[in-house]
Amino acid sequence: MADEVTDSSQTVAAGQLRAFIERIERLEEEKKTIADDIKEVYSECKGTGFDVKAVRQLVRMRKQDQAERQEAEAILDLYKAALGMA
Repeated sequence: MADEVTDSSQTVAAGQLRAFIERIERLEEEKKTIADDIKEVYSECKGTGFDVKAVRQLVRMRKQDQAERQEAEAILDLYKAALGMA
């Protein structure tokens, strides 16, 4: 009887593990597809004449809230001034 419970528990655990792994694999494939789509948009952007490096920076900046963005810009200005680039 104890062996049946152990076997059943292992079967359930193995089933759960397999389900988790399959979900992760599907999500990884979706992530790859999305990354390819983003790469394609950047290529279109470049083909239209936009500077992709600047566009990437804008995308990063838009993820930040106003305070984070201002702090990062202030630090960058400080460093540029220290190097005589301001």
